[in-house]
Amino acid sequence: MAVVLFKWLMTSLVAIFHPFYVGVTEVQHNEKEKTLEISVKLFIDDFESALNKQYKTTVDLANPKDSDKINEQVAAYLQHHLQLKVNGQMVKAEFLGYEKEREAAWCYIQVNNISTVKHLEVNNDLLYDVFDKQIHLIHVTVKGQRKSNKVSFPDTKAVFEFD
Repeated sequence: MAVVLFKWLMTSLVAIFHPFYVGVTEVQHNEKEKTLEISVKLFIDDFESALNKQYKTTVDLANPKDSDKINEQVAAYLQHHLQLKVNGQMVKAEFLGYEKEREAAWCYIQVNNISTVKHLEVNNDLLYDVFDKQIHLIHVTVKGQRKSNKVSFPDTKAVFEFD
């Protein structure tokens, strides 16, 4: 029992003194609607740090004073730091909104007019401008087939192939 407690305590101490930064990007192809539905999960405090640095202002995602302005900033930041190429063509994502879930922000974007996905390239450098230990887990689902990849600073590109 003492060994288990010691290991748990040491792991907790390492986490406190060596924080880790992880984001999750989920991409789902909706064949019926011909869309790519994308959700991005980032820790709110980390995301606010990136937005503060980008826009040189204080950003409060949990309690925004001006929701329209915050939405514009979030949309622009996502557009700049998350790019997608479908079947060799760059696509533009439409920002749908974000919501707070405990310590995280879920951001939602969508790409329209995507009938098939054979090749998907994701360039993701979200929060790299603030944290050089940032990691992104990227999950893509096409025709029920789920594939995952990880990119860590300074790498940004994940490539997915589907039949």
